[in-house]
Amino acid sequence: MPIGEFELIERYLSRLGAHRDDVLLGIGDDAALLRPPPGIELASAIDTIVEGVHFPVGMPAADIGHRVLAVNLSDMAAMGAEPAWALLTLTLPVADEAWLRDFATGLHDLARRHGTALVGGDTTAGPLMATVAITGFVPPGQALRRSGARPGDEIWVSGTPGDAAAGLAVLQGKLDGPDAILEPLRQRFLRPEPRVGLGLCLRSMASACIDVSDGLVGDLGKLCESSGVGAELDSTLLPRSSAMRGAVDPEAARRFTLAGGDDYELLFTLPPGSDTGLLQRGGGVAVTRIGVIAAAAGIAVDGEPAGRELVHGFDHFR
Repeated sequence: MPIGEFELIERYLSRLGAHRDDVLLGIGDDAALLRPPPGIELASAIDTIVEGVHFPVGMPAADIGHRVLAVNLSDMAAMGAEPAWALLTLTLPVADEAWLRDFATGLHDLARRHGTALVGGDTTAGPLMATVAITGFVPPGQALRRSGARPGDEIWVSGTPGDAAAGLAVLQGKLDGPDAILEPLRQRFLRPEPRVGLGLCLRSMASACIDVSDGLVGDLGKLCESSGVGAELDSTLLPRSSAMRGAVDPEAARRFTLAGGDDYELLFTLPPGSDTGLLQRGGGVAVTRIGVIAAAAGIAVDGEPAGRELVHGFDHFR
């Protein structure tokens, strides 16, 4: 007999994520009851991922569970917020128990690692998609924003952007090579790592911050527009992973790094002379200076205006 909606929730979704004392009532009632700490600001975000749009058809369920939470945790990181509570809406073509078990495992493992409790949500029948709404905590006045960059600030990025776009090309059969070289790129797409620890470190240092979801140049353009500034990037400074260097020629690697999305690295600006050693130690990931904020509007790469295909990044309706 097929599993029903309420049995599905009880069996696979009701105990996901971390246990938190500030969750007074979680899954099982008409709404969750939550108790935020006194004197704290709340950061909230929501993201939907759709099969065939945000991830390939047939992607493993555990990776989908990880991914739908990771993209929201990345938003918390970009705001310098400590993640706390999540809501999940899951739309399924069929109630496949093996698929649900794997999906729940992928989401649960990442939620536990970042102290996030799943406190409610909804399930329905339809095309495969998942939505997470997340809430985090930030001390008053310390949230990171896109709007604080100033001319002369240095532009920094975490990790090695471009790997996820190359990994998607691997999954689509567009990039060939030895499995030992391609697998790290594939994993960077399947299992993005939200930079929550780095975001917390940046609260007292960064003048502006955004996560790289739609492409490095495109997301830098959003930051610059919010701040009323421009930017000058030096592509020779862009960090490259050993997998990228081994699998992709230099020109393709440049395109992946500048225009590829889905990395969920943090792109941020720092006043000159900032102690980046603190970020390396506390954030748990390498960070690299890749340019400088300019007074004049527009993004320049290696002294030339960035092309339209770079500046706009990924756009669902373009």
